[in-house]
Amino acid sequence: MKLPSSSRSILLSGLLVLVMLSTRFKHFGDVMHLPDASMAVFFMGGLMLRRHWMLASLVALAVGVDWASIHYAGVSDFCVTPAYAFQPLAYAVLWYGGRWYAPRLHASAAPLIGAWGVALLASSLSFAISNGAFYWLGGRYAQPHVAEYVSRLWQWGPLFVRTTQAYVTVALVAYAGMATLMAKRADPSAQQA
Repeated sequence: MKLPSSSRSILLSGLLVLVMLSTRFKHFGDVMHLPDASMAVFFMGGLMLRRHWMLASLVALAVGVDWASIHYAGVSDFCVTPAYAFQPLAYAVLWYGGRWYAPRLHASAAPLIGAWGVALLASSLSFAISNGAFYWLGGRYAQPHVAEYVSRLWQWGPLFVRTTQAYVTVALVAYAGMATLMAKRADPSAQQA
């Protein structure tokens, strides 16, 4: 897949920012709150945008949203420990997984399934980094041990990975639909058929 034009990059960046803001910050309360799409945003950003500065911008946005949530919206700071410093690494795994796969992506079944598979691997590794850092370095567990860590990893990992994969699935279906629509618009013979 080619890098998108600057107008498409701006549109995609804006869409990813909007998705992160609308799902990471609980501005509508718990009843209407969508699950956090941040992990999917980082994967799709790497897949579609690929520029390093955009990764840094989205990490800054995520940190800013977390800060505002804690200081202005009353969200608990329980997860903000020294281990929070590992979040950029966890997000980079997603971004660079998408970036690595980007040249292979086009709107047909095998490349879309491949992108979904890479997202599954990247989201699993990203969660393991984030969760592992929190468990081992966060200072919230008096005597951490491997059995408890594995138990917590399996308790929370599937939820985070499943949520990420659901958002990635929606994004890939939208990408395939838009790519197909744009290809038909670009090919006059396809419009006559």
